[in-house]
Amino acid sequence: MGTSVQVKPLCGVYNENPLSYLVSIDGFNFLIDCGWNDHFDTSILEPLSRVASTVDAVLLSHPDTLHLGALPYAMKQLGLCAPVFATEPVYRLGLLTMYDHYLSRKQVSEFDLFTLDDIDSAFQNITRLTYSQNYYMSGKGEGIVVAPHAAGHLLGGTVWKITKDGEDVIYAVDFNHRKERLLNGTVLESFVRPAVLITDAYNALLGNQPPRRQKDQQFLDVMLKTLRADGKILLPVDTAGRVLEVLLILEQYWEQNHLTYPIFYLTYVASSTIDYVKSFLEWMSDSIAKSFEHTRDNAFLLKHVTLLINKSELDKVPDGPKIVLASMGSLEAGFSHDIFVEWAADTKNVVLFSERGQFGTLARMLQSDPPPKAVKVTMSKRIPLVGEELAAYEEEQNRKRKEEALKATLVKEEESKASVGAEIAAVDAMVIDAGIRQPSLNATGKQHGAFRDVLIDGFVPPSSSAGPMFPFYDNTSEWDDFGEVINPEDYMIKDEDMDQASMQVDGDLNGKLDEGSAGLMLDTTPSKVVSSEQTVYVKCSLIYMDFEGRSDGSSIKKIFSHVSPLKLVLVHGSAEATEHLKQHCLKNVCPHVYAPHLEESIDVTSDLCAYKVQLSEKLMSNVLFKKLGDYEIAWIDGEVGKTESGTLSLLPLSTPAPPHKTVLVGDIKMADFKQFLASKGIQVEFASGALRCGEYVTLRKVGDSSQKGGGNIQHIILEGPLSEEYYKIREHLYSQFYSL
Repeated sequence: MGTSVQVKPLCGVYNENPLSYLVSIDGFNFLIDCGWNDHFDTSILEPLSRVASTVDAVLLSHPDTLHLGALPYAMKQLGLCAPVFATEPVYRLGLLTMYDHYLSRKQVSEFDLFTLDDIDSAFQNITRLTYSQNYYMSGKGEGIVVAPHAAGHLLGGTVWKITKDGEDVIYAVDFNHRKERLLNGTVLESFVRPAVLITDAYNALLGNQPPRRQKDQQFLDVMLKTLRADGKILLPVDTAGRVLEVLLILEQYWEQNHLTYPIFYLTYVASSTIDYVKSFLEWMSDSIAKSFEHTRDNAFLLKHVTLLINKSELDKVPDGPKIVLASMGSLEAGFSHDIFVEWAADTKNVVLFSERGQFGTLARMLQSDPPPKAVKVTMSKRIPLVGEELAAYEEEQNRKRKEEALKATLVKEEESKASVGAEIAAVDAMVIDAGIRQPSLNATGKQHGAFRDVLIDGFVPPSSSAGPMFPFYDNTSEWDDFGEVINPEDYMIKDEDMDQASMQVDGDLNGKLDEGSAGLMLDTTPSKVVSSEQTVYVKCSLIYMDFEGRSDGSSIKKIFSHVSPLKLVLVHGSAEATEHLKQHCLKNVCPHVYAPHLEESIDVTSDLCAYKVQLSEKLMSNVLFKKLGDYEIAWIDGEVGKTESGTLSLLPLSTPAPPHKTVLVGDIKMADFKQFLASKGIQVEFASGALRCGEYVTLRKVGDSSQKGGGNIQHIILEGPLSEEYYKIREHLYSQFYSL
């Protein structure tokens, strides 16, 4: 049997809810993504609460709430305590995203689902990996290897590859095959015939998208038209996700066209976000990396975008046309909510949505067709306590402090008594002797008291005294010819000390957290939240333009056909999109397509009959390996037997090995081979999809159409008359492979 694989959705199937899935590989439980919505609805986490304690490892794919928003709450309340793995940008930007959400909620409600300490605690133990870095699980997960690969969509976004016994399980959701300003496309197409592919149907019904340049120009045209009409533009955005692509578009266009309309990026962690993004150039597109190499200009040294962390700073800006990118994208809370309420009544203004709002949010309501003419919103703000409320609050706090102080005093006294008794019983031999009651002593113990008085005659022992004399420790040092012998361990920083130091630094975001945000976090002024219902008449323009950075439906289908997994699991998408993609994949991709329902566990164990066979030392001693890139390969002739312990073992043949045909190992790119032949002085050119070599010889690649899902096996055909030229080119062709 192949590697045992079970998939159990905990959230995000047949709908657009947050993503969270339990994937078990030979009994080792991976929680892949731990998302939450902007409503922070605890009811959708009930399936997770039932399995949180059984999770062995957590893999995070993107730095937004839909993929990691529930992590602090799950670790605090649901018993999740497994190690977490993510890329560096997902870790850093995810942390900032959670800070921004907490601060936004705390300003308008008595938010208590998690605290900033809970966020720090959840993120401080994340193991950060780079793209293509293999991490070998230990203990229960022995033999399992996980590796992140580029997904596109968001900075640091990940396609997870989980390997066990040579079989790959690929988790790829919210990927983008297109190259953008910020990111290269996904590498999902580089995986061929994985055992299991877990992916989403979110965009399965989305038609072909226009070219990037055309889409960007339409986006900019709408903005310029509004600004020139003296209007204001609000873009409700996420904290540190797709907003980065939009910032690059605006920055580059403003620079090229010398525009002066002000642009503001407003979140509680705006400055920290850009500071970190500046250091993530190696995670960005090739064009950004090359530009930095040549000019040393960082793409995120923003000259035309002003970073704000407080709405009061925006209010000080003179009235006039402007662009504001403000969190949250859902309009449920945050700066975008308040700005929308202020600007909605002006017909000159535009609210420009760059991605679909989460289901059930104000943003999704405004994106409906036709949009509403009026919406009811709740306006909330936090105000300091004054007068009788402040006095009552301070009185309550004083009462709590007194109770805590009293409890602490009682605990300290108990600990003091316990420690005194222990020290008297163990520190000084004289006190021990004095404290032993002899059988001849009377019940009053007068002799014992007299004995003690003799030992401390002239002194009055304090209540905490542990003995009649000061303790003395004889610290003898060893010496050699060079002086006192030192212990190197006394001067080494222990791992736990390093962890504590990193906790302190990371908890403060390396000291780079915005001063205003840090002030909000440390603000202990007594306050309360005041709320009121308000009807907002929507007279401004509402425009949606797709800048989500996800592959469209036709591209998804082509990619799946190319990857051609043995088994396909569809998650996250509307019921209509999921069923549509399922039927397409059953006909064109593979015969085993699954679309499980919530908490439905499906078995997608590979049908391959795989066995573990030990290579015997006697066989390996006669094997000659050849180097092939990072690997060593060899041809082995052997027969399967059993060792004394009963395990299968490959043993040398008892009879002479039969001859075998030469096997050519490797791959060749026609463009590279063309350059190679040209360097050997052979005239070569492409013609009708083939490589014409010299005067009579033609080289072509032909796919095997019998392979379902789009020819993964290709044959190289060399055509031409037998001649000196033919054999010369064939020899050059063989030199590109390793022969066994």
